[in-house]
Amino acid sequence: MAAANTTKTSWRLQEIVAHSSNVSSLALGKTSGRLLATGGEDCRVNIWAVSKPNCIMSLTGHNTPVECIQFSSSEEQVVAGSQSGSLRVWDLEAAKILRTLMGHKANICSLDFHPFGEYLASGSMDTNIKLWDVRRKGCVFRYKGHTQAVRCLAFSPDGKWLASASDDSTIKLWDLTAGKMITEFAAHTGAVNIVQFHPNEYLLASGSSDRTIKLWDLEKFKMIGSSEGQTGPVRCICFSPDGCCLYSGSQDTLRVHGWEPDRCFDVVAVGWGRVADLATCNNQLIGVSYNLTNVSSYVVDLNRVKKSGSVIHGLIQDDKPLPEPAAKGSTIRRNYERPLTTCANQRVKQNSESDRRSPEGERRSPSSEDERDEKESTAEIRNAEDYKEIFQPKSAISRTPPKKSEPFPAPLEDESFVVKPNPALEMVTPVPDRQALKNPPIASSTPVIRVEPTVVPAAARPLPVIAPVTRPPPVAPPAARPQPGVAPVQARPEPAVIFSTRNEPIGLNVGDFLPPSRNSKPMSLSDEDALSQIRKGHDTMCVMLSSRHKNLDTVRAVWSSGDVKTSLDSAVSINDLSIVVDILNIVNLKPSLWKLDLCTAILPQIEVLLQSKYESYVQTGCTSLKLILKRFWPLISDTLTAPPSVGVDITREERHQKCKTCYKQLKNLSNMVKNKAGQVGRHGSAFRELQLLMAPLDS
Repeated sequence: MAAANTTKTSWRLQEIVAHSSNVSSLALGKTSGRLLATGGEDCRVNIWAVSKPNCIMSLTGHNTPVECIQFSSSEEQVVAGSQSGSLRVWDLEAAKILRTLMGHKANICSLDFHPFGEYLASGSMDTNIKLWDVRRKGCVFRYKGHTQAVRCLAFSPDGKWLASASDDSTIKLWDLTAGKMITEFAAHTGAVNIVQFHPNEYLLASGSSDRTIKLWDLEKFKMIGSSEGQTGPVRCICFSPDGCCLYSGSQDTLRVHGWEPDRCFDVVAVGWGRVADLATCNNQLIGVSYNLTNVSSYVVDLNRVKKSGSVIHGLIQDDKPLPEPAAKGSTIRRNYERPLTTCANQRVKQNSESDRRSPEGERRSPSSEDERDEKESTAEIRNAEDYKEIFQPKSAISRTPPKKSEPFPAPLEDESFVVKPNPALEMVTPVPDRQALKNPPIASSTPVIRVEPTVVPAAARPLPVIAPVTRPPPVAPPAARPQPGVAPVQARPEPAVIFSTRNEPIGLNVGDFLPPSRNSKPMSLSDEDALSQIRKGHDTMCVMLSSRHKNLDTVRAVWSSGDVKTSLDSAVSINDLSIVVDILNIVNLKPSLWKLDLCTAILPQIEVLLQSKYESYVQTGCTSLKLILKRFWPLISDTLTAPPSVGVDITREERHQKCKTCYKQLKNLSNMVKNKAGQVGRHGSAFRELQLLMAPLDS
């Protein structure tokens, strides 16, 4: 059966409703490629078998959304980090909480298990990296050096080094035994999202938001390759098991890279959107992505992907075949020396110096609070049959790669895809209507003019056919049915926060604008008839949009003069907050346009935006405030603390006055940010990051 369906290079394997609220993180088991963990804003961690529709177990205990997840190399344990900065480790075979670790002051952004031994590393938005002893519940060491959030951590295959990638565009390499940084790589021009060690050689790969992949020689500590041409930020990378090539995942694209010289062997279009993780198994590559409450998995047949030969894109432009990669054992670099025993001889150095430098202490005894947290944490088995098959046996378990005859079969060319509901989740919490689960627009670097609150975001790419839920529609009582010529009554209350990725207009039901059907039979309408029905009664909306267009033309005329400050002032004078948001969405993309004058005009508008009920307005305000703090706070601080000048310096006096005004406005915003930092979801995460950036205001 599988052999007959091998005409496709890539296909969607499955789409599931993974959580009762939005999915916030996920991770594949790298050893088998058959296990998936998802974390959600419902504070749960759910464990799945790839390609199976039912959740195996659901792990509870976190009180804030789960921001990061990682499996151990044996896939017997899983660790999850939350927005509050806490870590929880579960034993999947015993189906119970193993450890609760506290110590970070902000969101957990990255996690990785040591390849052998009971240790794990965590990176946070507080810029710190911590190395934990899971058995003793203690922090063994803390590594400082990054200036922004630590987005990825990776242990070397021999367990001696730790690589960290950060939003500050740098990669740092740490020696675990010596407890210090070995070197820093700083060639990226954007946030570094992912790093991974070569499985055999002293080689490190990194992927960044600057749309490049770079490779680093770990003997000479220098860059040996840089691949460009990505369709978007590089979100995940994965070396092939034999180390002959590197796979990279970005927006709807998989690329196959070689190095020395730089080359791109193949480019595969895969409809996975913003892919979040990759794993290989059975000569197939598994990619997973998430959107709202849905998680989708995709398969790429690596037998149909070029891993050597002619160059697709790179430094070499001819069509001559390139030599095959050198066989393992004949490489020009050293190979990792893996220990022959367990962690007994490979323990991280724990001397008196590390004890002194670790404020938490290595031998911290469990507190009553930790014991209470672990009692409240549970591992609820949702699918006993799959659980026993995967986690209970000690030999030939399903997590080991299956036989070569058992890869995921490719679908037929004309086969449609069905989203399978998760009955276990429906028993616990109501799942949103499947007809409302649509992909939001793909993010773009081009500023988008938003109309709030009446325009529905358009889907950026078509979704495969989704089977409707086979349940009868609710029948309204006679009094509640819309009568001809009578406007229906809107009973739905308006939400407190209006999300930017909503699937329908607020306060509107499209069905109310269509003519009532007779005898409860669906009425077939042409596209023109349907549009004419929907247009009726929208004179007010047309007037509003016409006014919005006129206001934007006014601001654009001022903008063409080249004075950003004047154009912003004109937008403020129009007294339409949506126009201000449109202007800020443009200038936020061009930090070079910002001057101190612009800060004094924008900060009062940011205060209004942060209190808006529209999520998109709040996010725009947070982006502008973050930019001001990063670029102008050093200038403001230095100007206000500098001693008075001896002579008369008019320029300095004007600058001092502007800095004083900005400082007062930032102080007011600081109190608001503190009050909102306790929220959950995207708002809470953004406000906590701002709170860290605004900490110098209190000193």
